[in-house]
Parts: sequence; structure tokens; C-alpha cells
Amino acid sequence: MGKELKLCSGAEAVHKFQRAGWTVVRQKGSHVMLTKHGYQWTLSIPQHSELGPGLLRKLIRQAGLTVEEFNDL
Repeated sequence: MGKELKLCSGAEAVHKFQRAGWTVVRQKGSHVMLTKHGYQWTLSIPQHSELGPGLLRKLIRQAGLTVEEFNDL
């Protein structure tokens, strides 16, 4: 199953993805949208106090990261 995923808040997730080279393009309601040059996805991160593990894994996969890389950011 790989490394254990460290759960985090929406704000922490945004910071981690920014460290991985993603850029905040806009915020709509409680969701922050991030893009990265060369990627087809726009990451939509809800600003909850804790993101669910399924959603977090999906975002990490879309960002082209591994769980280990995400935990290390």
C-alpha cells in the first residue's frame, strides 16, 4: 500500500503543492484552484480543516507526485 499518507488541512495542501511548483490561479468559494505549466489538470483544493484520504490521494496522483514526495514537502 506504500507509505502512510499524512492527512492535512486544505491550506497545508495548497502550501505543499506550491512547493512542488503549482501556482494558485483563483479561489472560488471555499476551493483554491492551482495550475502547473505542462499539466492538463487544475487542482481544486477545498479549504477544509482536514482533507479526506481519498481526495488527497486523488490530488497527489493528478499532481504527478507520490505519497512519499507529498509527505516530504
